[in-house]
Amino acid sequence: KTKSAKAGLQFPVGRVYRLLKRGNHADRISPGAAIYLTAVLEYLSAEILELAGNAARENKKARILPRHIQLAVRNDDELNKLFFCVTIAQGGVLPYVLPKFLPKKTISLK
Repeated sequence: KTKSAKAGLQFPVGRVYRLLKRGNHADRISPGAAIYLTAVLEYLSAEILELAGNAARENKKARILPRHIQLAVRNDDELNKLFFCVTIAQGGVLPYVLPKFLPKKTISLK
């Protein structure tokens, strides 16, 4: 059984472990660190894909585009804080109109 199957993960634990060892981040790397990092990466990916899928469905699209990923990340407070300095290619910007440019509400007399 693979390390990923033992941990109940879809992402490859062995590959993350190999990349951690080759990256010269530390002298020694615990196998538990690779499992933990893999679980975190899988969770973040699932969270982003779920929110991006919801954004795509709201726009009546069957395919997730970079725009949907941008909307998903920027509309979620925690993900926006995590990806604050990240630019998503072809993502565009969030729609926002300053309140002073919105039409004034008129009160109708009845």
